[in-house]
Amino acid sequence: MIGPQRRHPGELETDVLTVLWAAGAPLAPAEIQRALGGDLARTTVNTILTRLFEKGVLVRTRVGRAFAYAPAHEAQDAPGLAARRMRSELEKEADRQTVLARFVSGLSDEDERLLRGLLSPPPAEEQR
Repeated sequence: MIGPQRRHPGELETDVLTVLWAAGAPLAPAEIQRALGGDLARTTVNTILTRLFEKGVLVRTRVGRAFAYAPAHEAQDAPGLAARRMRSELEKEADRQTVLARFVSGLSDEDERLLRGLLSPPPAEEQR
């Protein structure tokens, strides 16, 4: 059970990404720690940043003796991150067809229509 002082799994990663998305520029771990309220140990913030970097969610650049972190191109916002996670899960499975079929079969009618619209080629322009 998760107590009042303990975060849900993935919550801290989401909080860090929210800080970086709002910043719009690379931030040092200390800046991220302050933005999160400062109640976290710097080592905890560094661990989360390192994990997100290793997953390819963040990029980092050297600033002096430390790093500054920013979201990777495909994780520039919450929808991009969700899409990245979906691709990552799909890539783990050998039977992609079955995974995709089960995913699609679980969609609402509205989401299925949206997906069909995204997958349909745009109508060809009529020749004059």
